Amino acid sequence: MRTLVDIEDKAISALDRIARDENVSRSALIREAVADLLKKRHSSDMQDAFGLWSKSSACQDGVEYQRLLREEW
Repeated sequence: MRTLVDIEDKAISALDRIARDENVSRSALIREAVADLLKKRHSSDMQDAFGLWSKSSACQDGVEYQRLLREEW
């Protein structure tokens, strides 16, 4: 898919230098950067959620937690 993005002239110049040094296209570099950003963001979201309940002040045991919730009924 094609998209239009405004990028500063200095960034374009830097991308062109990297593309020339690595013998790849500017588009390939931008695709790689977007893929890296998405991977990082997804990974960060997963890290934030992983073990979320373990940081809770509630009891750690799942069965005990269920028992406490049911006592509220």
